[in-house]
Amino acid sequence: MPIRLKKLIGTVLLVTLVIVYAIVATIVAVAQLSQSGPLAHFAFFLLGGLVWILPAMGIIKWMMLPPKP
Repeated sequence: MPIRLKKLIGTVLLVTLVIVYAIVATIVAVAQLSQSGPLAHFAFFLLGGLVWILPAMGIIKWMMLPPKP
């Protein structure tokens, strides 16, 4: 697969990941944290803000792999 195509696909995947993850995290926060205290909010948003990095790293690593001959 050409590197430019991989980067295009990876970019679309990253944007989709961020949008879907933000929507899901917001839905979970509204549904579960309405009666929680500030410490629970802090912990949720701290972890939620970091968890999306793991799949994003996988996508970026795949994008940077050299093309197979």
